[in-house]
Amino acid sequence: MLEVLDLPDPAAGPGEILIRVRAAAVSPTDTMRRAGARWEDSPGPPLVPGMDVAGTVQAVGPDTETDLRAGDEVMAIVLPEGAHGAYSELVAVPAEAVARVPRGASFAEAATLPMNGLTARLALDTLRLPAGSVIAVTGAAGAFGGHSVELAKADGHTVIADASEADEELVRSLGADHVVRRGPGFAAAVREIAPAGADGVIDGAVQLDEIVPAAKDGATVITIRGDKGERDRGVTFWSIVVGKYGRRADLLGELRELAEAGSVRLRVADVLPKERAAEAHRRLEAGGTRGRLVLEF
Repeated sequence: MLEVLDLPDPAAGPGEILIRVRAAAVSPTDTMRRAGARWEDSPGPPLVPGMDVAGTVQAVGPDTETDLRAGDEVMAIVLPEGAHGAYSELVAVPAEAVARVPRGASFAEAATLPMNGLTARLALDTLRLPAGSVIAVTGAAGAFGGHSVELAKADGHTVIADASEADEELVRSLGADHVVRRGPGFAAAVREIAPAGADGVIDGAVQLDEIVPAAKDGATVITIRGDKGERDRGVTFWSIVVGKYGRRADLLGELRELAEAGSVRLRVADVLPKERAAEAHRRLEAGGTRGRLVLEF
């Protein structure tokens, strides 16, 4: 279902920046869209997936407040709609969605940061817990879960994260204070470390009701697949959508600074030419990918 098409070149409108894309990261959201989800309001094909790009500024639109100029190296979050998506040689996005790439980072590395980094930032901002709180994270070896661990530590929290035996060293390297085995026993393992339960939970592995016992009474569980509502003991599921932070260049700039400081890692699993996008989707859906697969333009 993925094929290379020639489409009209976009232009930078008022308040927009036109980016010559060099790299576009592949995410589970992309594979869901390719399979037919989340396109309900689109006008019809062609549908271009992708939410993360890195490249160079091609042009700055009129009436755009920015210090960026043609040739600057940037990264951006793209909110796809119809033929507007990150898997493109050129993409025009609001200036508020763009930040400079981290110093020393390749385009492929920079492309892994915007969507997952901003989603993790939104998860923690939604929990709104004071420094020193206990946060449990599932799916910690993945991109979203991994950034959630890193940002929670940067915010001063204690983190309990899950990992398979093969991923334990990786998750520890991200800064988790406690690493326990992933799977059905995670909630019980959290209670052994924090008997009252975690102050907040970020459920990157989509364990849903399995994770409820890990949370303390009245705590919030952040979900990423639309699940909402109250469960036992006042534990509440709260679903987040990164589009809320789709124009937060200030937060994207903070992520860049954390990456430059080494507090956030930019993990690339492999770089493939754009013509092999279908292969990248198959590999991601097969599971076991650590870091992001990136398409090169």
